[in-house]
Amino acid sequence: MPRTFPTSKTLADENPFSLSLGDLMAGLLLIFVLLLSFVMLDLMEKEKRDNEINKRLLEIFTDYVKLREKLYEDLENEFEKDLQKWNAVLDREKLSVRFREPKVLFQQGEAEVQFAFKEILDDFFPRYIRILKHPDYVSEIAEIRIEGHTSSEWSEIVSQQDAYILNMELSQDRTRSVLQYVLQIPVIGNNRDWIQQYLTANGLSSSKLIANPDGTQNKEESRRVEFRVRTNAEKQLEKIKELEHLIGDKP
Repeated sequence: MPRTFPTSKTLADENPFSLSLGDLMAGLLLIFVLLLSFVMLDLMEKEKRDNEINKRLLEIFTDYVKLREKLYEDLENEFEKDLQKWNAVLDREKLSVRFREPKVLFQQGEAEVQFAFKEILDDFFPRYIRILKHPDYVSEIAEIRIEGHTSSEWSEIVSQQDAYILNMELSQDRTRSVLQYVLQIPVIGNNRDWIQQYLTANGLSSSKLIANPDGTQNKEESRRVEFRVRTNAEKQLEKIKELEHLIGDKP
């Protein structure tokens, strides 16, 4: 009697767990569709998070710019009638008031505040602090800087490097003298403790020279004292770091 072999049909009948090629393809297609759906959902979620982060970044930047612009406008409104007689300028970009008449500020090579500059400070500084302590700004102040600047000149007998060091010492001494003077202005009164938290003296030597239109050093303009306010950029950086953390947590 001839021997018979089982066909594929009989094997399938005998093994209920066996799948046809069509069934396998259908299963793989279903898996592919599910994976594609998950990827699309993830991309949509990522785009939504990116849009939210970009929106928050724009809000932070806009608030920061608005604060600086409003502070500039308040300073301008307060001092616009005085700047010319003080030979001073208000710098929008740096948020600084620059006193630029060296003969009024100090005697050459000296650090003692001259009488004419003391009179200017008596008028300027209390009004300046009143603006910075306004509720719109008081919590946004990071630093109130008194900056002393010099030209690059010194005696011809010293090197350029030594001139820089000597001018650094002079500019530091001068800003400390200005700081010491404004703190004892009588009308400062109850503001003194607050001022001392933020007011700093910074001698910068000739590191921030002012140039003429042709690029040469403007020696007279470079010899100056500036009062510059820094808004609380640290808060802005913390907000941005929070956004970076959100980005880093994305799956």
